[in-house]
Order: sequence, then C-alpha cells, then structure tokens
Amino acid sequence: MRQLVNSGSDFEKAIGYSRAVVVGERVFVSGTTGFAYATMTISESVGAQTEQCITNLEATLEAVGCSLRDVVRVRYMLTDASEFPQTWTVLQEAFGSVRPAATMIECGLADPRMKIEIEVDALIGSGALRSESVCV
Repeated sequence: MRQLVNSGSDFEKAIGYSRAVVVGERVFVSGTTGFAYATMTISESVGAQTEQCITNLEATLEAVGCSLRDVVRVRYMLTDASEFPQTWTVLQEAFGSVRPAATMIECGLADPRMKIEIEVDALIGSGALRSESVCV
C-alpha cells in the first residue's frame, strides 16, 4: 500500500509529486530545499540552507514515524560543487553516526536562490539496527 505525504504546497498538485511516499517500511522523500516553509524565506548562505534542509527533512520523516537515524540513502544536489565543504559540519551532525550511502551532484535548481537540495530514502526502524562497518 502506498501512502502519500503532502506539505500542502500548490506545487505538489500542479507538478504531480508528493513531499514523501511511504511503501511498507520504505520512505522516499522528495528533494528538500533550504526554504523556511512557514515564511517562505531562504538564507543566502549554503550552510544555513543546509541546516534548514535538515530541519525540513526531520519534520517530514517524523510525520511518517521515522527519523534521520533511519536514512539509508542521501543525495546532495548543489548549484556549485565548490561550496560542498561548507555543508560538511551540518551534514556530519545530521548523518555522521548514520553514515548512509551518499551522492553529491552539481546541477541547476528550480529557484536561483537555492544553493542545495537534499533527497533521502529511509527505512522505518532501521536506525535501531546496527552492524559493523566493513572495508571493501
């Protein structure tokens, strides 16, 4: 069974997407930006945008019964790859103990004010499960 999670944004209906989709224990969260949705404001700083992305992701994940600890895959999309190191402190705090599989790409984003967009996949309840890391 598929559960659609919507934020109430007009874009979701107009474009045809959901903030997140839950299928069984899997959660697929759409690209999440650094807008503070209550005020629709966005910082000029990529670091501050990253912090707001994480806040927005946490709210979405909590709405479906999971957290950042349950994230198994993350995709970072930046308009300028050279700014990626400016996000690392925030990302380390959010994902340092979780260490999901990750990809960073440089691309254009829908609004020229946006510097980063983050998309995650999570597995509900997986944050409690830990296994040892292996080297390959």
